[in-house]
Amino acid sequence: MKLYGISGSRALRSIWAAEEVGADYELVKTHFMGDSKKPDYLALNPNGRVPTLVDGDLVLFESMAINLYLAEKYGGDLYPATEKDRALATQWSFWGMTEIEPHVMDILINRIMLPEEQRDTARADAAEKGLARPLAVLEAQLSKQQHLLGDAFSIADLNVASVLSMAAMVRFDLSGYAAVQAWLAKCTSRPSMERARAAG
Repeated sequence: MKLYGISGSRALRSIWAAEEVGADYELVKTHFMGDSKKPDYLALNPNGRVPTLVDGDLVLFESMAINLYLAEKYGGDLYPATEKDRALATQWSFWGMTEIEPHVMDILINRIMLPEEQRDTARADAAEKGLARPLAVLEAQLSKQQHLLGDAFSIADLNVASVLSMAAMVRFDLSGYAAVQAWLAKCTSRPSMERARAAG
């Protein structure tokens, strides 16, 4: 199995999932700025983005799809046992992508990635305010249980934590969300995440 990407990109979340489930995989270091636009890579992922997973004759892109696949195939307890919890894991995974990530990416681009003269500070400020509503939803969920689906860490936690972990890069203040802050620290301190970050 080959996983294309680098840890300094969205591919980190799929590297984390592969490490968490103990999958036997090769990380093919593929940078999102140049390598992902080369013809050989575009033949696998015509979007020109990372990550991409190749497992036998399956070529899969989109990090959340990859992670749900890895959890189902290799994950043991990481993949929910019941139909209800599998549906909730999918719900939370999509929620992280639609409710959290756009705001975090706006902050990241306009506070760090773009040259200073190209940054839109008003857009970054609006994104910070926009995070308040989804973070309140997450805080409410994690105030009544340890993890998104109950007491055990699951692929839902890995997926949402992988998205929210980018907030640390932009130094977003989570101190007003005590349950979220504690949960995120617990998720991202897992040995599998440490190995994923070190993978390169």
